[in-house]
Amino acid sequence: MTAMVDTAIEELTPVVGVRKACAAVGVAQADWYRRHRQTPAPPKPQRPRRPQPRALTPDERAAVREVLNSPEHVDEAPATVYAKLLDEGTYLASERTMYRILADHGEVKERRRQATHPPAKKPELMADAPNRVWSWDIERHEVLLDRVVMKGHHRRLVAAGRLKLRAA
Repeated sequence: MTAMVDTAIEELTPVVGVRKACAAVGVAQADWYRRHRQTPAPPKPQRPRRPQPRALTPDERAAVREVLNSPEHVDEAPATVYAKLLDEGTYLASERTMYRILADHGEVKERRRQATHPPAKKPELMADAPNRVWSWDIERHEVLLDRVVMKGHHRRLVAAGRLKLRAA
């Protein structure tokens, strides 16, 4: 059946055109072109990416990284370093470029020294005789509280719920 439709469209096309021939036979014009499409066009050749003419040279990038990792700036964010350098009258690179340079070397993280705390230990109570260890338990009575948590100055509802607590 398709061959019959195709021959009808091919015969009508020189007389009335593809659009009217497809409409007369009841075939969508897009279907006609899709079925009779020639081989796809060859892919575009991939050109090598040209370097940005205003990009920093490797020496300039090394100088920026050296400043960011210098003892006076090692614990500061690139935004702070950028502002301080501008106050001094020095412009090495944009703030974003400083972040990119640090990211290329895997150095985008908290730049301040972080305190490490030992893990908290649960207290272990040992009694070697009666009345040596005392503990307490608070008796609670159940009450219902309605709670609404609003976030700061935004006046937006962050959380709402009904809490089932025991009050003394």
